[in-house]
Amino acid sequence: MRKSKLGILMLVLALLLVFTAGCGGQAEKDKGQADTEKIKLGFIYIGVPGDAGFTYSHDQGRQYLEKEIPEIETAILENVHEGADVERSLEQLIQDGCNIIVANSFGYGDAVLAVAKKYPDVKFLHCSGLDTEKNVSTYFGRIYQARYLSGMVAGAMTKNNSLGYVAAYKIPEVVRGINAYTLGAQAVNPNVKVKVVWTNTWFDPTKEKEAAKSLLETGCDVIAQHQDTPSAQQAAEEAGKYSIGYNSDMSKFAPNANLTSPVWNWGPYYVKTVKAVMDGTWKSEAYWGGLEDGIVDLAPISDKVPADIKKQVEAKKKEMTDKEWDVFTGPIKAQDGTVKVPEGKKMTDAEMLSFDWFVAGVEGNIGK
Repeated sequence: MRKSKLGILMLVLALLLVFTAGCGGQAEKDKGQADTEKIKLGFIYIGVPGDAGFTYSHDQGRQYLEKEIPEIETAILENVHEGADVERSLEQLIQDGCNIIVANSFGYGDAVLAVAKKYPDVKFLHCSGLDTEKNVSTYFGRIYQARYLSGMVAGAMTKNNSLGYVAAYKIPEVVRGINAYTLGAQAVNPNVKVKVVWTNTWFDPTKEKEAAKSLLETGCDVIAQHQDTPSAQQAAEEAGKYSIGYNSDMSKFAPNANLTSPVWNWGPYYVKTVKAVMDGTWKSEAYWGGLEDGIVDLAPISDKVPADIKKQVEAKKKEMTDKEWDVFTGPIKAQDGTVKVPEGKKMTDAEMLSFDWFVAGVEGNIGK
């Protein structure tokens, strides 16, 4: 009888152990699922996704992220102007449950750093930013590499050696792009000049188009841009001239004018970052990837461009992708003729990130 009772007791204990282990395993599984489900990204945009420009490229990256990691959730705030609206917008996204914030404009920097201090458990990704904190990463791509390649195309296609450039703000990011574009053009056409007009805005179709028209009126026959809409492309199209787009392939907006465009591909970066958050390996960083990462590229080159120029562009692209050469390798002279980068030397990342001078061949000013 005792043996029988002991056997029953042991059987009950065994069943309890199995049941408890099963529940514990399910609890851990449920916990893991909950951790994944609660990840929500808030995207704060300088423009609107329909601009075909910078915001459009970021939203394409957001959509790519949702497809690759469907269990996460995203939210968007559009047309958030740099200034007082930024902090309010960041706070709104956090109150809505976002624990990763993506801020896609340089001018959001101060607000991102201020809000990040208040919410140490929220992770912030600041595009083109300069300052990192424990919970703030900066990220950007070496778009200057693609700009150099687009400059090669423009330099080969100009008939009067006069290129126009519609530029947003006098900051290192924009200056770096203008310089890279100019050096690329000079690589195939040493006589080329690049005229710059500033709009002091990222997104203003009217200003962008008027700036392009002013450049066309001075004789520029290829128009490039560091702006967020295709308006400069359309001005070139209407004038029967060529153009170089930016952010996305802008050929559909100016099919006769557009020769190519430096483009962004943010999706893989967002996926890599979110996966790092999910598996607990995320750490703040200052990411600056290039052609080798695929975060920047050149849109298909128009059939109007000669085959030999296309081959030269592909060869130079391979050199940069393989890290055999980079754009700001000397000798490089400034506008006043002084040698800024001696032969055999290459600018450091810190020097490129603080660009405050134009290379020889640029017609324009930066000021202080």
